[in-house]
Amino acid sequence: MSERFSNLKKIPEQPAARLLAAANAKLTAELSTPASASVPVVLAELEKMGEHVDMIRLLSVSLPPRECVWWACIAGRELVGPDGKSPCLTTAEAWVFEPTDDIRMRLQTVLETESSGDKAAPCATAAFYAPGNMGPGEMKDHPAPIGVVAACAFGINLKTLKLGPDPETRFNLIIDRALDIARGGNGKVELRSTAPEKGDA
Repeated sequence: MSERFSNLKKIPEQPAARLLAAANAKLTAELSTPASASVPVVLAELEKMGEHVDMIRLLSVSLPPRECVWWACIAGRELVGPDGKSPCLTTAEAWVFEPTDDIRMRLQTVLETESSGDKAAPCATAAFYAPGNMGPGEMKDHPAPIGVVAACAFGINLKTLKLGPDPETRFNLIIDRALDIARGGNGKVELRSTAPEKGDA
């Protein structure tokens, strides 16, 4: 298997199919790997097939919620730009570093009053639902919508495709960020102009 998918210590050692089902998500590619195949094994097959979108979808359901929100925030930061202002993004980033009920209440306020037109609104949505319920207090006993964190991260990362420089390079950047986060890194990897070498399956 490719070294690209080794040591993904943040990703649960569960079958990829189980993680996808838990998030109510599906891959479009027809896989030859068994239903019991791990996330790294499935990622390696998808890479060989050139199924970048499916790789991103699988990573979105495999990263833990907090890490998934951070991955979304990196994409959000790019979309907003270095000089742009985004209450949704800054509050979501604050939650990643300090996932408290107080910040979650701020997320709710931002989503209700300042999310219109905010390119990083999916980051705030993902952060708000990341604890797995509908909110703090009396809403804590009500489960969050299934797969909402993964869907937000998946969607906002795909929006960065328009930033270039080309689809292949951008797809690999999105994937490499998630893989770095899955290894315990901060996800801030550099653009590269060539596709990764493909190892043996």
